[in-house]
Amino acid sequence: MSGNTRTPHLPEEPYDYADPNLPAHFSVETMGLMGQQATLDTDNTPADNPVTDVGATLGRVLFYDTNLSQNGVIACASCHKAELGFSDDAVLSEGFDGGHTGRHAMSLTNARFYGPGRFFWDQRAETLEAQVLQPFQDPVEMGMTLDTLIEAVATQTFYAPLFDAAFGDSDITSERISRALAQFVRSMVSYRSKYDEGRALVASRSDDFPNFTDEENLGKALFVNPPTMGGMGGMGGMGDGTTGAGCFACHQGEAMIAAAANNNGLDADSSADPGYGEVTGDSGDMGTFKVPSLRNVAVRAIFMHDGRFASLSEVLDHYSDSVQPHPNLGMPLNMHDIDLSSDEKAALIAFLETLTDDEMMADPKFSDPFE
Repeated sequence: MSGNTRTPHLPEEPYDYADPNLPAHFSVETMGLMGQQATLDTDNTPADNPVTDVGATLGRVLFYDTNLSQNGVIACASCHKAELGFSDDAVLSEGFDGGHTGRHAMSLTNARFYGPGRFFWDQRAETLEAQVLQPFQDPVEMGMTLDTLIEAVATQTFYAPLFDAAFGDSDITSERISRALAQFVRSMVSYRSKYDEGRALVASRSDDFPNFTDEENLGKALFVNPPTMGGMGGMGGMGDGTTGAGCFACHQGEAMIAAAANNNGLDADSSADPGYGEVTGDSGDMGTFKVPSLRNVAVRAIFMHDGRFASLSEVLDHYSDSVQPHPNLGMPLNMHDIDLSSDEKAALIAFLETLTDDEMMADPKFSDPFE
């Protein structure tokens, strides 16, 4: 294993990770459709690993440390870039020795607000604490073992005081590495977008947002309102019961993340990649995948678990007229034709762009401490 001599530059007082000023709309659910919950009620933070300022600070250093790969070139952040909503602009991410991952790198934005608490596209990790250790041990991604990971951390003198601050002594274990990284990832919450500014001004997200353009409000209505049988049937005007696309069914609540794995009709046959079904062996899970948050979706550039779509326009084309009849196809795709017009697609994209949280992505507490 080769390494480098980079040293992290950290503030004298840790950044505030533990108590973000989350808006009031994260604590309520005004629509009550499809069993949706208030965002804070979907928090998967375990009681024995709450986010702390010092724990997440350690996690931030671990997240950006390239010494924690076999040849010192790959860090967690290599595949989860802050400016891309903590995702990757490559279809498949490149590992330490030039190999490529089996699936596209999922965005980490709002990973905290997924009630089932399972991670990876196929949900094979039962907790975030379990998930964060797997890329280190993957023979393509970082090529380490837990023993070599611990050794790589222990040989760098700046880690001892960070572990001491986070856990009360300087002992370095894989469990503590896991807990610190999970704290940092759970701190990646998006709540400062144009959408949030508008949501704070109204009683419900189904209301027109005063800070939105007409197109953005139309896109929001298409997003949150359900479709009718037989297609969209015209756009209609805001406030008059605009027929929608039902996007809320999978991208729920203010975090806009699903409550379970789902199938979105990419393929009629999922035998090439059974997703969650390969983990459970249950026929009802075949071809289903975790649904990520749509926060920061407009900056992500690559979409779906296999990265097959390169733009939001391609994504909407799929949902409009290319959904395949998979046996586990989720609602509302298994009940309705969506059939979006070009104006409706443009409005939906305008709305999705309001979910971009530039302040989050530029926040120094999420930046590379080695730069």
